[in-house]
Amino acid sequence: MSPVAILLACLLAGSLVYCLLTIVAARHYLNQPMPRAVRPCGISVLKPLAGADDGLEANLRSFFAQAHPEFEILFAVRKADDPAAAIVRALQAEFPAVPSRLIVTGEPPYPNAKVFSLDRMLPEAQYDLLVMSDSDIRVPSGFLASIANEFADPAVALATCPYRAVAGSSLWSILEADGMNTEFLGGLLVARLIEGVKFAVGPTVAARKSALRAIGGFGSLKDYLAEDFVMGKFAAAAGFGVVLSRTIVEHRIGSETFLANAAHRLRWSRSTRRSRPLGYIGQIFTHPLSMALLLFACNTRWWPALAAACVFRAAAAWATSVWVLRAQPHWLLLPLQDALSFFFWLAGFFGNTIVWRGRRYYLYPDGRFELRT
Repeated sequence: MSPVAILLACLLAGSLVYCLLTIVAARHYLNQPMPRAVRPCGISVLKPLAGADDGLEANLRSFFAQAHPEFEILFAVRKADDPAAAIVRALQAEFPAVPSRLIVTGEPPYPNAKVFSLDRMLPEAQYDLLVMSDSDIRVPSGFLASIANEFADPAVALATCPYRAVAGSSLWSILEADGMNTEFLGGLLVARLIEGVKFAVGPTVAARKSALRAIGGFGSLKDYLAEDFVMGKFAAAAGFGVVLSRTIVEHRIGSETFLANAAHRLRWSRSTRRSRPLGYIGQIFTHPLSMALLLFACNTRWWPALAAACVFRAAAAWATSVWVLRAQPHWLLLPLQDALSFFFWLAGFFGNTIVWRGRRYYLYPDGRFELRT
């Protein structure tokens, strides 16, 4: 065996072990007891908005239609004529019984516009429990009640919600959704199993105001690109209870062209490398098919290893996507998604700039970023 083949064989062995860990982690997550129903508590939902993305009206409607007795929804836009504002006003007229407000924030004075919107909404929120949710999230009618049940435990200060990615019509959207539902979720579950939850993922995070104040409020997050991850990291480091919620939401990722999707994936990879450098290197073990294909290319006699990688990868994908999320992957497209994921993982090691909403930012080694153009 050549040194390259030996290295690839070792990496593949580690990847197969990781697949087994993913299956165990998925079962461990599902085996935790569901929170019991408790007396409902008030919840303030914070929704930063920017533009009218596909499905926005249905996404926002799902929050207005919550079967929870005490909640409010706060929306934030930069300008009063933002297309999202008209959708909000129409829903406010349709659901007059739901307390809601639309806040015009103006332009953010620091890099993270989402954090600025959240910071502007925070003083207006009347309840202690906050649910911070992106515009592309859609939830079932019992979502807020389920979150309230989880926070009945006084030890829980922050909860991050796993999400089921729902693709648009484009091939690139379908591939990305399969990657989120299998590879990305697998990483969250394995991290939870091995070291506990010391992170948050951005689409939907619930937190107590007291926990936010203790970590310095949104002001401590304003210079970070991955503010969600940092929020969970800071909360865990401060001794607060951080959990991976049993409440699963839908992440409607829409349809993107290849170039838009590639830019999004590259931004995500570079951001992850800067936020979690050692964890990013460790992601090499999340690519069993790529390791097996490279090993097979070195010597075709390694075809049994390639077959084993296919079986292990399929089992891990089944555990996360089907067991946990109740979503069927596009099995025939999964090898293509894995190849793309491996490519963008490699690309993420190069370059320290990202393009976000038409602006270019520079990423610093600690995860902070600043506007360049």
